[in-house]
Amino acid sequence: MSIDYVTGDDHVVTITINRPEARNSLDMEHFFQLRTAWERFGADDDAFVAVITGVGQDFCVGADLKTYIPQITALQAKMKSGEVGEVDGYRLDDGVKAVLRGTKLYKPIVAAVNGNCVAGGMEMLGGCDLRVASDIARFGVMEPKRGLFAGGGTTVRLPRQVPYPAAMELLLCADRVPANRAYEMGLLNEVCRPADLMERAYDYAHRITANGPFAIRKTKESVLRGLATDMGEAYEIETELSGQVFSSEDAKEGPKAFAEKRTPNWQNR
Repeated sequence: MSIDYVTGDDHVVTITINRPEARNSLDMEHFFQLRTAWERFGADDDAFVAVITGVGQDFCVGADLKTYIPQITALQAKMKSGEVGEVDGYRLDDGVKAVLRGTKLYKPIVAAVNGNCVAGGMEMLGGCDLRVASDIARFGVMEPKRGLFAGGGTTVRLPRQVPYPAAMELLLCADRVPANRAYEMGLLNEVCRPADLMERAYDYAHRITANGPFAIRKTKESVLRGLATDMGEAYEIETELSGQVFSSEDAKEGPKAFAEKRTPNWQNR
């Protein structure tokens, strides 16, 4: 396994791309492993927050072009235009699901960007809620440099997440920008020394887990579903989810714990 999945006793899961010999690029097997890791996180009721990072000098540089393109081409041929859904356990959408495009994953994700974050790494970053980067990290939507297209969500998510001129600079110039510039663009929450990266990422994660997990999950759901529609429907979604939270067990526990001056015992429901 090159996608490490570690469950902590603090409701925080750590997912690590551990393929430094290939600069943490992903072939068919590793896209599948990463997709599986996200699905495992989503299904685990005891996992409230995930931290995603990489090993070595790279966070993730996207697809391993030397192996993935031939693999996906062969898979497409075997599937014969969708006549079968998967081959040898692999699916055509493993790549996009691995980088969090189109997934209904409403639990918070913290990115701890240790190094180069380009191509598919940038695609996945767009699906992360909080982003901490080491000061040696670099960011770029590099696909146009090679005549390719960033089809893992970046052209949709990036202009919704940072100011339009910053998004278009990243998308059209296809430059690799340093962490401090990415922070100025609004792409990151924080830049720190490499030695402090995981501590800072876990700090964000633990600040989230101190809150009611059901309320946090529904808050993220409201944001993502609301961004995908118009204001009127977004308010309807907010009202729907607000009702679910206020009728939950955690909504009873939070005020009770506050009155009793103790730490809440969250039920996640």
